[in-house]
Order: sequence, then C-alpha cells, then structure tokens
Amino acid sequence: MFFSIERLYTFFIELRGFKRGSLAIFLGLISVAAFPPIHFVPIVIISFVGLIWLLDGSKEEKNFNRKQSAKVSFINGSFLVGYNFGLGFFSAGFYWIGFSFLVDVEKFSWMMPFAILGLSACFATYIGLVTLITFYLSNRGIGRIIIFSIVWVVFEWIRGFLFTGFPWNLLGTIWVNSNNMIQFASFFGVLGLSLITALTLSSFAIMGYKNKPIIWRLKAVGAPVSLMVLAWIGGVYKLSGVDTDFVDGVLLRLVQPNIQQSEKWKPEKRLNHLNNLLELTNSPSVQGDTVKPTHIIWPETAIPFSLRGTLSPALEIISKAAPKNGALFSGALEITNNQFGEKKFWNTLKVITPENKNFDSYKKFHLVPFGEFIPFREQLETLLIDNKYSALARIDFSRGSGLKVLNAPGIPPASPLICYEIIFTGNVVPANVDEQNRPEWLLNITNDAWFGLSMGPYQHLAAAKFRAVEEGLPLVRVANTGISALIDPYGRTIVQTRLNERNFIDVGLPKAIMDRTFFSKTQALFYRFLH
Repeated sequence: MFFSIERLYTFFIELRGFKRGSLAIFLGLISVAAFPPIHFVPIVIISFVGLIWLLDGSKEEKNFNRKQSAKVSFINGSFLVGYNFGLGFFSAGFYWIGFSFLVDVEKFSWMMPFAILGLSACFATYIGLVTLITFYLSNRGIGRIIIFSIVWVVFEWIRGFLFTGFPWNLLGTIWVNSNNMIQFASFFGVLGLSLITALTLSSFAIMGYKNKPIIWRLKAVGAPVSLMVLAWIGGVYKLSGVDTDFVDGVLLRLVQPNIQQSEKWKPEKRLNHLNNLLELTNSPSVQGDTVKPTHIIWPETAIPFSLRGTLSPALEIISKAAPKNGALFSGALEITNNQFGEKKFWNTLKVITPENKNFDSYKKFHLVPFGEFIPFREQLETLLIDNKYSALARIDFSRGSGLKVLNAPGIPPASPLICYEIIFTGNVVPANVDEQNRPEWLLNITNDAWFGLSMGPYQHLAAAKFRAVEEGLPLVRVANTGISALIDPYGRTIVQTRLNERNFIDVGLPKAIMDRTFFSKTQALFYRFLH
C-alpha cells in the first residue's frame, strides 16, 4: 500500500503544464463536497494531499532565456497551482450566486457565467498566494505542512474583511454536523477549527515521502490526528449532561412564507404576500389553542411595501397582528428623505407592538457589494453603453450605524443581524456594551430566495450556526424560503424547516450560556478592530 502511495506521489510531482493545472482545478472542485449539504468530509483529505503534492512539484526555472523561464515558472509554479485549485474551489462553492441572475431571466441571465467565473477568479488569488508563500517559506516535509496550514487560515481571516469581506465556506465549517467537534469554536472560533483541520488533513501528504521511514510517517500523521481527536473528546465532555434551558414566558413563532423572489415585489402580488404572512401569523398553534406565541418573527424585507415613517397603512395592519405584551419582528424596506430632500433606502428590522409601530429598529450596516450597493458606481456606469443591461440596482442602500442591542417587550435583548451579516466571525455582537447590557440571543433574518434550490442556503445556515457556538448565544434564524432554524448556545439545532416550504415554527427561546465563552471574551476583540 505504501509503495502505491509513493508511486502516486511521484506521479503528482512530475505532472506539468495542462494536466497539472487541470488536476489542481479538479481537486478544488471536489473539495466542496465536504461542505453542506453533502458533508462528505473525507474528500478534503484527497484534495489537500493532492494540492501539497502538486506544490512539491512546483519549479521556479532559471535559465538564459528569460521569456521561456518566466513561462515555465508560471505554468509549473507555486502560485498557479494554488490559483487553479482556488478556481475550482470557489467556482463550486459560489455557483449558487448565479441563481440570483435567473430571477429576471430575460434581462440578467447572460451575466450568470461571468459573475460566477469572475468572482471565483478573483477569490482564487487568495489560495494562489497561500501556495506561493508556502513554497518560498518551506521545503518538502512537515515544515511545509505546518506553514501551509497557518497561511491557509491567515488568508481565510483576510477574506473576512478585505474588500468588505466574504468569509464563505471556511474550512472549519465542514464539521458543522458534529456538535462535539464544533465546540472547539467556543475557544478559538471557526478559524481555530480551520487551523487544526488544515493541519490534520494535509498531514496525510507525508505518507508519500518515500525518503522517510514508514514508522516516522505514521507518527507524523498521528500527531495532528490525535489533536483532532482531542478536540472531539473535549466537545463530548463539554456537552455531557448539558440540556437546553429556555427563557420563561417566551414562545416564538418563526414565520417562513416561502415567497419566490420573482414574485416578491410585483405590485399586484403585494397584498397577497401580506395576507400570506398574516395567515401564518394567526394560525392556531400546533401546541393547542390555549398556547399563543408571545413574539412573532418575519424574515428579511417581509413587509411587501416600502415604509415611509410610522404612518404607513401597512404598519397599521401589521401592528394589530403583534401579540399583546409582546412584539412582532419583521424585515422591511424603509425609505426616508435626507436634509436635501433626496430619498434614502434602508434594509431594516422593525420591532412592532400593538401600541407602538416603531418600538425599536435596526438598519443593516454590512451591505452586499453589487447587491445592495455598487462600488465605484460612477466609474462603472460610464463604461456601460446601455444602462438597462447593467444589472446594477438603480439605487444604493444606505449603510446603518453598526451593530446594536435590539429591545422588545417581554423578551431579553437581542443582537440583530440581517442576511449575510451573520457570517462574520467576531463581529455579530456590539463591542461597546457592558456585561449587563450584552444581548442574550442572536436574531438573524434573511431572504435566500435569490439562490433557489442550491447549496447556498445550507452553507449560509452552517456559517450562522458557528456564531452561536463562538458567542455562547442562542440563534434564531428566520428565512423567507428557508432554512429557518432555532440553534441553542452550544450550536445544537433544536428545530429547523425545510428549504422552499411554507411553514411556521412555535418554539421557546433558549437561554444564553451563563459564563461567556473564551472566544467572546478574548478572540472576538482581535476581529472587531478590522470592522
């Protein structure tokens, strides 16, 4: 068996040109099968081992012909092997973004392949830099495995803030289905889990090094594997005998209306959409007629009318559906005027009570580039001959002031997060509040209808789940088409809906962990200064 591995290693390091690049792309593509919803974790061993072996075969040629030298170095060089791997990894991981261009097929579908490949080509640079730096800082062997793992996680961290940040499919999230394993994130965050995962998976590359004794190779692989096993055992110990405690007197109703994005903003359908939400809100509880929800939660931009202040007729109707002595939380598109009379658009979360139609609110501050605002809008629009094909929104959303504590009657304070704001590790709870005023749960509303029946909503939920573990706070997630879920402060899923179903869930609110996690007290400070 070991002889066969050694021969395979030789095959990898001797590959050149097109075959080498194609194999790197393929390894990147298949690695995404480890992420939700497939969860085939062993595939990453093959991908990372193959990437390390291809990196071992990289050459930086030097000869008298500078042009030829540059060409050979580029094709067989350390940067390109990582770049090609990244091209496969991000194309498979980001393909779901293309579904948003199918909402209006006639107008935008032609942009789908350009968006996916263009974004993937940009993000592939991160992994190209990982392999380039690793190659020049290390030689073949254990040192290369360690350097590669560290640099991989450094660039995952950089992905979280550079160019507004998009830390999607971080390596640690492959363990999202293991409640025991993800407890490691309560100490060192998802990036800490990414580090020991990268170290363990890539260590299997050592088995191909025929210049080392078999016993030495087995020990070299066994050390990081033992570290991973210890992390799992630690999770078992942490969860042993720990039950989910619920806040007294709080019964949430999570409303998933399942409104397709192509129908959502059609003027003739908006009243139907509101009636759909109200019908689910007022439906009898599955726990019996005597049990009524104390708090209702609707998803992102659920209110199908543009709100202008507190005099909106829609708000008048919705406030009557809010539970007495409780509240209704809902996403809404809000329009205001600035001092010059210019309209400003906000993606907001409203807290509505029967007595106060605007009890509290939160404005989204981490906006989606090219979705909610256009970077360098003026420069881009000058390049477009015909604006109707720009796929650029006619307006930019305004940015909120930042994270805040959201209050509502009869329920502990929450940290509100709209859509992908939940994916940013270390940046989901306001840093400027004292211990007594710290939020006691995370509220994430979203609309993943843009991305259809794809991997996107599953991966979004997986990222959100890690925020609960890191902060030791329960997570309430309500999505338009799914996946809505209740996650306890240990990252355990209490209940969740299926994707693309019309449904509601009545469930209690778990209590936060009494003693804050190590991550929330220390590591989070390391991330916040970047945001």
